[in-house]
Amino acid sequence: MRFIETIKKHKKLLLEIIIILVIGLFAFSLTPKTLQNDTFYTVSIGNLIQDNGIDMKDHFSWHEDLPYVYPHWLYDFCMSLIYNAGGWNAIYIFTIILAVILGISIYKVNKAFTKGQCMSFLITMGVLYLLKGYITARAQLVTFILFIWIVYLIEKFLENPKKLRYGITIILFSILIANLHVAVWPFIFVLFLPYIGEYFIGAISDFIIYRKYEIWYRKLAIFLFNKHNDIQEKNREKLEEIYESNEKRKIKRENEEPYKIKVTRNRNVKWLIVLMIICALTGLLTPIGTTPYTYLYKTMQGDTIANINEHLPLTLINNIPIMCSIVIVLAFLIFTKVKIKLSDLFMICGLAYLMFSSRRQASLFALIGSVILNKFVTEAITIYSMNKILDLTKGLMQFMCMGAIILAFILLSVNYIEKKKKDPFINTASYPVEAAEWILNNLDINNIRLFNEYNYGSYLLFKGIPVFIDSRADLYTPEFNGNSNIFMDFINTSNIGLYYGSTFEKYDITHVILYANSKISMLIQKSDSEKYKKIYSDDNFVIYEVEKDIK
Repeated sequence: MRFIETIKKHKKLLLEIIIILVIGLFAFSLTPKTLQNDTFYTVSIGNLIQDNGIDMKDHFSWHEDLPYVYPHWLYDFCMSLIYNAGGWNAIYIFTIILAVILGISIYKVNKAFTKGQCMSFLITMGVLYLLKGYITARAQLVTFILFIWIVYLIEKFLENPKKLRYGITIILFSILIANLHVAVWPFIFVLFLPYIGEYFIGAISDFIIYRKYEIWYRKLAIFLFNKHNDIQEKNREKLEEIYESNEKRKIKRENEEPYKIKVTRNRNVKWLIVLMIICALTGLLTPIGTTPYTYLYKTMQGDTIANINEHLPLTLINNIPIMCSIVIVLAFLIFTKVKIKLSDLFMICGLAYLMFSSRRQASLFALIGSVILNKFVTEAITIYSMNKILDLTKGLMQFMCMGAIILAFILLSVNYIEKKKKDPFINTASYPVEAAEWILNNLDINNIRLFNEYNYGSYLLFKGIPVFIDSRADLYTPEFNGNSNIFMDFINTSNIGLYYGSTFEKYDITHVILYANSKISMLIQKSDSEKYKKIYSDDNFVIYEVEKDIK
């Protein structure tokens, strides 16, 4: 009996512990064991920084004198330390830890805004599922954690700017992001803008609704015509009438809230603007010069946006979970009495625009949008709940429902873990593991000019083999290197839009490594075998040596 009474007394704490454990388990199950291509160059660059510091030069391609801006130097440095301490196992464990922290952060921030355990838990699990393609050993995983907490800190700062710890923490997070992942640093300011926009819209609407322009006019008239008592009296009476009308209007707006969109003019926004300006200056607190201010602009000006899958515009029909999320948000806005803050509307619309412009921003839409969706659901429950519904959310029924949901997620997590148990760290079908060893043992890597494909260039440079191209796409564009468009030469060649022989001649290629089923490889085998000598092949990769007489 005492045990049951203790459980009843501490049921919220017990449920909180169970929720956090299940979130951790689900995050662990979604963390892939097989490495993604960026991880290989991340470790290599981190080791380079340990040995040589940051010299703003590339050391892994055989192209001469390419500048490199080290866009996530701090993350690379940390990952190399982790790899050197425990290899790929350590990288995998660290990624799991970050995924768990992300899941718990999403839950805690959502719960802080709505106070609801159950709904925050369900929202968190849904967001983790939407983000499963982004949970990998890349710098974005750290910045997701920082972004969700920045949203919370901004809200707390607006409540009380005198609590400096919120503002100082935002500034520190801004410095961290500028050094961890410079490509997403400008998105910090996207999180500021909805609140600032709401403030200015509120100021304009108040100016019109409360006839402040007429108040100023009447006061000026009283001041200018101080000798004309009749004019003064008339203007004073008109002022009193306006003030009385405004008071009635304020009471009506506050009590009835007749509008779907709630506009709040928070006077603390002026301090938020000051904070945003300070954060804008934190881009200077990096060892990579002005890169935080120029990197995103240069990237958007280049050709990589139109040719890398994650940068392409989002097509809803190909992303059913995101489409369902948008439908749910619209359903709450259109078919319920739920009201939305103008800042939240600006936020969700801005994130949606970014998402449709570049599918990789679907991650931020899911991450930040979760807070707004949670507010909708919580308010809808409050508006439409009757006694029976309230009873369902309390006591034994709540624990039974939550128990069933938690059990379902545990079973789902176990299923995911079982599926990935035998996955290798390095997929030999995607990366030339055996071919790289052959190159190191049979070729003089310092005196060859190797043509390779984009997706596995990072693995080759990790093995110490100089590359033609790798997934550091910006390095190979004229916006960053000032001259050569190596990236587009590769794209056009791999798509057979440009004859591969011309590209090999232009770059004085001596050896070629290709996927065995690539277009270029099949064309070489079919019509150019006399010009290219096959010197290695396995189930997935083939290596050719370019005959000297055609160079």
